[in-house]
Amino acid sequence: MKIILKEDITNLGYKDDVVEVKNGYGRNYLIPQGKAVIASESALKVLAENQRQRAHKLAKIKADAEAVAKTLEGVALTIGAKVSSTGTIFGSVTPIQIADALAKEGHEIDRKLISIKGAVKEVGKYEAVVKLHKEVQVTITFEVVAE
Repeated sequence: MKIILKEDITNLGYKDDVVEVKNGYGRNYLIPQGKAVIASESALKVLAENQRQRAHKLAKIKADAEAVAKTLEGVALTIGAKVSSTGTIFGSVTPIQIADALAKEGHEIDRKLISIKGAVKEVGKYEAVVKLHKEVQVTITFEVVAE
């Protein structure tokens, strides 16, 4: 089933993308939650017209995202965590802690835009990806140290 997304959905697509999903996922979750509409011929025409009218706004949004990405390049964070005697962290480092550390540095980034591959459960250096726009993403290095 083809649908048009009304908002960004992780691992599926971005707002106004036309994607193919299984019937059950579309009819039972995405459409009732208001996250998508069926990609009928008329809906596709409306989407094309809206995209044509918003082209300059989207260019500005992308330019803003690129400006934020330039300020984030080269940022190295240090995150303190309680550590056991073996070097294992009690709990784990999450995107919330990275967003808080970025806020202390003067960068307001929503925690939902930050993703970390794997679980951070030991002291060391790691990388996180900040997806600012569907075409703009930046990698941030952070180091977990004992408090």
